[in-house]
Amino acid sequence: MQTSTTQKGPPSSGHAKHKKQKDIMNVENTKAQMRKGVLEYCILSILNGKDKYASEILGTLKDAKMLVVEGTIYPLLTRLKNAGLLNYRWEESTSGPPRKYYTLTETGKLFLKELDTTWDELRNATNLVTNTKNS
Repeated sequence: MQTSTTQKGPPSSGHAKHKKQKDIMNVENTKAQMRKGVLEYCILSILNGKDKYASEILGTLKDAKMLVVEGTIYPLLTRLKNAGLLNYRWEESTSGPPRKYYTLTETGKLFLKELDTTWDELRNATNLVTNTKNS
């Protein structure tokens, strides 16, 4: 027995396609993706020269308008630690439970140095393309 498919309901309109395209081009989504793209670099930079615990890192990022939430930073810190770029130690706190302080490893310092160079190149190239004078 052969079956045929019939379309039920109104034919698809361009409106649904337009809405999906509009969602893809959402400027807030693009801005969030740009921030996520530099988040590892920012965290490594924050830890360069000073050990910090997650709340301090988060505060520094929020002060810089990076709009990061705790649910984002903890998995990223774990990933950076598993990659050998960070270590941590537990330290007693006078105002609550012990705190996990993160520090750059030697590998993390070398990695950050490489990212510094890449960031400078990327910033300069972007400035050239977008004709901006301030970096």
